[in-house]
Amino acid sequence: MPIKAIDHVQLAMPFGGEAVARAFYEDVLGIPEVPKPPNLAKRGGCWFGHGALRVHLGVENDFRPARKAHPAFLVEGLPALKTRLEAAGYTCRTDEPLAGYDRIYVDDPFGNRIEFMEPL
Repeated sequence: MPIKAIDHVQLAMPFGGEAVARAFYEDVLGIPEVPKPPNLAKRGGCWFGHGALRVHLGVENDFRPARKAHPAFLVEGLPALKTRLEAAGYTCRTDEPLAGYDRIYVDDPFGNRIEFMEPL
């Protein structure tokens, strides 16, 4: 099979939301911002990454948040992450149990659904 892996996840954001994206993805979640190539930086948005984890936020003119479609991030220390998210003002939600995982959902500052999963 020629497809080997996912390189990055792209989420949409409204124009001018870079500071809010940084406050959530870098400050709350701890994913460092990485520079966008100059030819792409002019479009706005921002990129975050650490090792194989890469999340790109791109500006969408007719922005609508992804309410159902979502990335799912594997984490260590889900209870501590939940506490950090709630302390920053985000509401964490649960869903039906998934065998082998503890998991929560949260909306990023733009309303995009994000799932955090910790193997049991």
